[in-house]
Amino acid sequence: MNILNHFRNSFLQIRLPKTSLLLVITLSLMTAPSASAEDQPEKNGTKKAEAGASTKAEKQPKTKWISLFNGKNLDGWKVPQFGGEGEVHVEKGNLILEMGVDLTGATLVDTKDFPLTNYEVELEAMRVDGTDFFCGLTFPVKKDPCSFILGGWGGSLCGISSIDGDDASQNSTTTFQTFKKNQWYKIRLQVTDHKIQVWLDGKQIVDQNLKDRKISIRHEVELSRPFGITSFCTTAALKNIRMRKLDPAEVAKTAPQK
Repeated sequence: MNILNHFRNSFLQIRLPKTSLLLVITLSLMTAPSASAEDQPEKNGTKKAEAGASTKAEKQPKTKWISLFNGKNLDGWKVPQFGGEGEVHVEKGNLILEMGVDLTGATLVDTKDFPLTNYEVELEAMRVDGTDFFCGLTFPVKKDPCSFILGGWGGSLCGISSIDGDDASQNSTTTFQTFKKNQWYKIRLQVTDHKIQVWLDGKQIVDQNLKDRKISIRHEVELSRPFGITSFCTTAALKNIRMRKLDPAEVAKTAPQK
């Protein structure tokens, strides 16, 4: 037995280095792919993060928003005397146009820095009471005034007044939307050298080309020029009224396709 043990021990001493070498090689081969696999998600994650950051940057406006209403008082605004207008005041951070006999409104006073074209306006509007338009937004289109009507002619009609002499109820921008009382709706208006566009809660409802079109307003809202908001026989609440100028790239996107 001692002789057998001697030979067995001798054999292990001879084979052990080779076995250890094989073990090291095997472990190296097994570890290498694992390390690559661990690195890959990190690289993919980095690429996704960079792509996400790039997309987010593209969505961000390239020009700064300017607030037009401070949410505290009527500084910077005047109340036009339409005749029969309701009270205009600020309540809980909102601009309130009380129901009048026909029009009630607020008109921006200092408009020397307000652009005539290539700009965007955002605001939120709510019908508090009444059944007619709760946002008649008058704005400049180059040298001409124009209006966007939200919820007029009985409560649901939207569109531009006026195009080629036809008001919001009679031109290609006419749409009918459903509005609930005491619910906020977000309006985004964009005016460029080429188009008037309007989005309601993110959905585009106006896409009007300006080439060879005559733009004007109804005479009833003359006192809203160049920028003002009215309601018709309706109590309206307005907030987050702001404007920004568009950069050349944004304007170019609205140009007619050649």
